[in-house]
Amino acid sequence: MPTALSVNMNKIALLRNSREGNYPNVVSFAEEAIKAGARGITVHPRPDQRHIRPSDVDELKQLTDQHEGCEFNVEGNPFEQGVAGDTGTEYPGFMQIIDQIRPDQATLVPDSNDQLTSDHGFDLREDTQALENVIKQLQQWNVRVSLFMDPDIAQIDRAKTIGADRIEFYTGPYAANYNTETHQETLNIYRKAAQHALSIGLTINAGHDLNQRNLPEFLAIAPIAEVSIGHALTVEALTSGYINTVSAYSKICQFDYTKS
Repeated sequence: MPTALSVNMNKIALLRNSREGNYPNVVSFAEEAIKAGARGITVHPRPDQRHIRPSDVDELKQLTDQHEGCEFNVEGNPFEQGVAGDTGTEYPGFMQIIDQIRPDQATLVPDSNDQLTSDHGFDLREDTQALENVIKQLQQWNVRVSLFMDPDIAQIDRAKTIGADRIEFYTGPYAANYNTETHQETLNIYRKAAQHALSIGLTINAGHDLNQRNLPEFLAIAPIAEVSIGHALTVEALTSGYINTVSAYSKICQFDYTKS
């Protein structure tokens, strides 16, 4: 099964925000990514607006709507409330953003605003009623729900119980252990978790520190519906060019490694 490549635009926005104006243009780069083979665009708007801004989300939704078969995925902590941003524009709150644009998918992430990046999945052992209510609301808006999760089978069972449509594996540990002595052990943990998730009816996404070297082996553990890649792709584009890099990732995702 081919995997959908969703290109994360956060790093393009971060570069833009280092100067006044709109250079590089996030929407233009997203369009180039789609033309180069991306089947989705991902953003993670945060209250501090360090990269993606609410206005970007609106414009990117309009862009993806123009391209049949291209999905828009918005990541974030569903409990982040509205705040005034450093740029002078308001951050209305994660759920307010989702309600306004109704993306194809909302990937819910348990991070705080002071985190450098998302670095762990949900802990669903505690009271999850508030999260269940969020999931139900998103599904009523016809937004698919994916939960950012570690490869923990018990936690994956809970994700299914509270109503998630998909899980997105946090792949940071896999990437960190790639080509080390514990690589195969780590990979097997993800393989067992993925196979279990599929057996209980969850679809699998993946993301975080995936790159052209480590992606093919991860895609071989089980059918992966979507990978969200931004940081490595943007870094690799510095030497190979943006369109060439997106195209290379797209080709990796089109191959069915589970049959090789």
